[in-house]
Amino acid sequence: MDLEQTLASLTGDAIAKAFDLESADPLLRAADPKFGDYQINAAMKLARSVGKPPREVGAEIAEAIRSLDAVAEAEVAGPGFVNVKLDNAWLANELSLDLKGDLRIPKAEPKEKIVIDYSSPNIAKQMHVGHLRSTVLGHALVQILRSVGHEVIGDNHLGDWGTQFGLLIVGLETWGTELNVELESASVKDLEQLYKRASARAKQDEEFAERARGELAKLQRGDEANLAIWRRFVEVTLKTNNAIYERLGVRFEETLGESFYNEMLPGVVEEVTSRGLAREDQGALCVFFKEIDPKEHGKPKMQIPKRLKNQPVILRKRDGAATYSTTDVATIQHRENHFKADRTIYVVDDRQGLHFAQIFALAELLGLSIKADHVGFGKILGDDGTPLKTRGGDNIALGALLDEAVARAKALIEEKSNEGVLRISADELDAAAEIIGTGAVKFGDLAQNRTTDYRFDWEKLIAFSGNSSPYLQYQYARCRSVFREAGIEWESAPTEMVFTEAAEGDLARELARFGDTVARAAKRYEPHLICERLYELARAFSRFWTQCRVLGAETEEAKMSRLALVALTGRQLERGLELIGIGVLEAM
Repeated sequence: MDLEQTLASLTGDAIAKAFDLESADPLLRAADPKFGDYQINAAMKLARSVGKPPREVGAEIAEAIRSLDAVAEAEVAGPGFVNVKLDNAWLANELSLDLKGDLRIPKAEPKEKIVIDYSSPNIAKQMHVGHLRSTVLGHALVQILRSVGHEVIGDNHLGDWGTQFGLLIVGLETWGTELNVELESASVKDLEQLYKRASARAKQDEEFAERARGELAKLQRGDEANLAIWRRFVEVTLKTNNAIYERLGVRFEETLGESFYNEMLPGVVEEVTSRGLAREDQGALCVFFKEIDPKEHGKPKMQIPKRLKNQPVILRKRDGAATYSTTDVATIQHRENHFKADRTIYVVDDRQGLHFAQIFALAELLGLSIKADHVGFGKILGDDGTPLKTRGGDNIALGALLDEAVARAKALIEEKSNEGVLRISADELDAAAEIIGTGAVKFGDLAQNRTTDYRFDWEKLIAFSGNSSPYLQYQYARCRSVFREAGIEWESAPTEMVFTEAAEGDLARELARFGDTVARAAKRYEPHLICERLYELARAFSRFWTQCRVLGAETEEAKMSRLALVALTGRQLERGLELIGIGVLEAM
């Protein structure tokens, strides 16, 4: 349900009627639980137009909304705030509709076709911990935006073209036999080591560097031998990466790397040049925003940010090679012209903010109508506050990180099983550890505000308490266990609710906020809001569990009502975790 929008509409209509207005904004806000569920702040704004003191206006607002079925109490506080407490019977009816209607997540208007660009690792290199945030954040946004009604295409924009492939081809020729690396059997780790060695050699040996440039030029001209080697590099890398994506539950609708756009780049350069947006400078073709007047390019309302005027965009280097900027412009053109997308979202770290601001501005000057957003994020830090690395200073391979998470989850499951806290059998242990371990890593990342850096902490990530996915998975399994004990099918849960205990009402209020939270997370591109909502829900459920007997309830009506609350809690936990790409276990 869309609780806040529903309440805003109901109270706004009541206020408009009371003051004979065409419409009214109640300025509804969540309240401190000590004073109520929501607060209406419209009195101060209305006081001027109706010519009355704010507190008097607040009293009239309170009187007007008390007649609503949704409102149990409405009291004036301070200079005119109106504290509102929801009616339990109305809330129970709305939650029953949620239980019958697949949670009734609010749908966005207008609906859009959106391409989300995320993960985007480089070919011939291992995915490392630096790819974690883009991958899990991007996948969560795909799921969340779909849930509110958008058509979403996930695109893995691979780094599969460029200088590194000339170095790799020469490196394979030079050291393949020595290092026992053959093209048909080479691993991504082998290719990564070859690249590092070749890159270091090229910096010291101009002849070697020239050979690499020559092989790259042959590749770019379509030399069949080099294309075959390149295709093998891509094949090996994708096979390895897809195994990691499988573990993370990530699927892409498209995997269009830089190579896909290679033939489009001359057209981009021609269009930008013909429109008078670029000129040569020291042999390179550049866009200087400080020299561009948007009005002269049919954009009278466009404002070019000051920061873009201090740094040009290079579309073609002095040696004639295109740049990432050229490819990114071609990518945006393709997403508008081929996919007919209304919006494209780039899930890339904050350091690329200036680059994307430049590209988006250039796309607008070229007349593209697609909306473009950069969803940036901070870094993952180690204990010392610096970017997370191995002890030797290397990037941590993402596969190795997931392996450690699963091993730690397995050890904790065995410990908790020995203590009698968990009931996971030996034959279920490996599968459970995979779901719990990988889920813990994903949740630990997504629970952070994406714009901030955060410290990676194994103890907090994999724990059956606190704000962690194992805690949420445990509470979900507890919900399922109630129904097994009751002998009632999960899909056949009762739907009618009546609240008589405070803990029931408290849980109901947390449940009522689920739809609002999903809609807000979609609008802001902030999955951490869903993580926070699920944690607050799990805490409220835990309090309810200790204070209200379910199967041993005093009456059959109370039992059925509490089972409905348990069912809705479980379904929200399952759906919320699904939205951020985390699985659940029916029994723990």
